[in-house]
Amino acid sequence: MCRFFCALLTVTVAIMANLASAKAYKGAEIYSNDSVLYGRFEMRMQVAKGSGILSTFFTYKNGSEVGNTFWEEIDIEVFGKNNATEWQSNIILGSSRPTLHVEQVHSLTQSLGDAYHTYVLEWTPDYVAWFLDGVEVRRITGTSTVTSLTNAQSLRFNLWSSESAEWVGPWDPSILPVYQFINYIDYQAYNATTKTFEGGWRDDFNSFDSSRWGKANWSFDTNRVDFAPENVVVKDGILVLAMTTDAALGFSGTPPADNEVVSSSSAPASSSSVASSSLAQSSVAQSSSSETSAAQSSEAASSTALSSSSAAAISSAAASSNAATGSNSGSGGGGAMHGLWLAMLAGLLLLGLLIQIGRARRIHIAL
Repeated sequence: MCRFFCALLTVTVAIMANLASAKAYKGAEIYSNDSVLYGRFEMRMQVAKGSGILSTFFTYKNGSEVGNTFWEEIDIEVFGKNNATEWQSNIILGSSRPTLHVEQVHSLTQSLGDAYHTYVLEWTPDYVAWFLDGVEVRRITGTSTVTSLTNAQSLRFNLWSSESAEWVGPWDPSILPVYQFINYIDYQAYNATTKTFEGGWRDDFNSFDSSRWGKANWSFDTNRVDFAPENVVVKDGILVLAMTTDAALGFSGTPPADNEVVSSSSAPASSSSVASSSLAQSSVAQSSSSETSAAQSSEAASSTALSSSSAAAISSAAASSNAATGSNSGSGGGGAMHGLWLAMLAGLLLLGLLIQIGRARRIHIAL
């Protein structure tokens, strides 16, 4: 009986300590309930501006953050620093920690936070390519970096803040609130026989489709914010991811209109021919690469965890404590259990403890 009491007390103390460590700032993440192997992913985004923050889209093999599981992730990460004139393409791989990163930073002449822009990620067994506004910015072909991406991955958007000032710039909480606006995402499956993209689905975010997406309620090491479901809002056909203080969750304004919507139905099925854009061309011309072994991956811990069910959210709490963080890149996923669930669990444990104490007293009286 004493052992049972001690175990209950230990677990309860640990849970309450987790609740006490809730972060003062809140970000947002959504993740797809289903995972896909290969495809073309097109989205229109207007990103958040401000030092210390990142607006992202990435694909992520669920559970990569657990132990020495082989990590698989492909990233589009837009820096808020420097007026949001830089973004990063990246692939994260490996069972060792830190993981292998092949990040490359692309610099622009104008802000990605002043209007919507079209981002495309193409992932096939043979290559991974990134596009901005119709122009191919980077392609990795036929290397082990590409051929090691063999498992289906979930799709994720998140808005978060890295604690690495060297990577994302110094943190300035006075910029809050800030927002990432997403007009649509269009997914096309990859046909290995014809080597083309076809079929798939499109989400215009006229509402939040909970059969397709979940809202993250966790965090991870090196992430300054907790992901709060309240900071995921759909309004006027726009998905809004908010970064706020704990006391000012959500979004009540009017999303900026996307005045130059590009329909993916007219987009090329492959990347062989694309239109030019001065903004995207500047991204190509000014890109600087750095291949590194990482020490803190954030899109991983993302933006990332076990994603598809409520049970996944619970198991991700344990996973996040074991998540190995890689370099200063990634978007962060899986993570800690939401405070409400923790509070409920703590209450149940305390109730169980009181019941056992009551039983022990009755037994003692009977004797």
